[in-house]
Amino acid sequence: MKRILILATLATLLFPSCKHTDKEKAEITRFLVTSPLSKDTLILREYVCQIQSSSHIELRSQEKGYLQNIYVDEGQFVRKGQLMFRIMPLLYQAEMQKARAEKNFAEIEYQNTRSLADSNIVSANELLLSRAKLDKARAELALAQAHLDLTEIRAPFDGIMDRFHKRQGSLVDESELLTTLSDNRKMWVYFNVPEAEYLDYSLRKRSQTEEKVSLQMANKQLYPQNGVVETIEADFNNETGNIAFRAGFPNPNGILRHGETGNILMPVSFKNALIIPQKASFEILDKKYVYVIDKDSTVRSREITVGAEMPHLYVVSSGLQAGDRILLEGLRKVSNNERISYAFVEPEKVISELHELHAE
Repeated sequence: MKRILILATLATLLFPSCKHTDKEKAEITRFLVTSPLSKDTLILREYVCQIQSSSHIELRSQEKGYLQNIYVDEGQFVRKGQLMFRIMPLLYQAEMQKARAEKNFAEIEYQNTRSLADSNIVSANELLLSRAKLDKARAELALAQAHLDLTEIRAPFDGIMDRFHKRQGSLVDESELLTTLSDNRKMWVYFNVPEAEYLDYSLRKRSQTEEKVSLQMANKQLYPQNGVVETIEADFNNETGNIAFRAGFPNPNGILRHGETGNILMPVSFKNALIIPQKASFEILDKKYVYVIDKDSTVRSREITVGAEMPHLYVVSSGLQAGDRILLEGLRKVSNNERISYAFVEPEKVISELHELHAE
């Protein structure tokens, strides 16, 4: 009898404990479910870019000699036609003086020959020969003048000087690099676009006159001026599958310099886009899936295609419909074809909470 009482007492103690455990288990396995949010969306696709001056040239010596004078400084703004360098001109000055003297002599000789020809003392052929000698002397003088002029290197346009590659007094050869000059009033920004996104751009371009883009600089701040896509290269890169775009940006305040890097932000609009949280998806062999809840509360995996990516969100281009119910949390706690208990959360509330969470 005593043993029966003990067993009855143990049973009384154990049964409430089992009921409590079942209740906790039911609460733990109650999953959150939502649906894709359907709305018009504008996203920014991001591309790494290289920033270059619209006019960026190398300045090289056109004559051999000693670098006699440097009239500018590194980083200085220069005007078109401003004298920048002079290569020692003594040799070329002497050559020009010699050519001028020969030209003067040929002119005198020609004048004398013409007077004799007018008096029929010399033949017409001798006059033509004298004229040819004069023309040759004039050409040699012009050549000597050109060589002398090339000892002075002047700015071909307004721009900013780069560092010097030769110092004053250095012996420079013909075509040796002295510095570079950049016109930064307008900047060309190059970025590579994958083939699929190029095709999307081409289809959008049919209904738009120009594609405006933004520039995120290296400090993560947005450049204050918008740019415009101006041109696209002719061929795709077979190795990368990309094609190069060029956008033009005005640079009135000189913020941008040749050689900078940044990111191009290109706006892309999606009409009636289906948006889901990234955390509601999982990946298998580079393919993305979600768990869709059937009418009988059964979990079934479904492959989706992501058309665009935003912070913590995906725009789904295929695989889901607006009314589908997808598992929001606990993806690792369920298995395919498993029945679950769930609570539905409105997609607007889910997206709003995501923004608030990551804004803190």
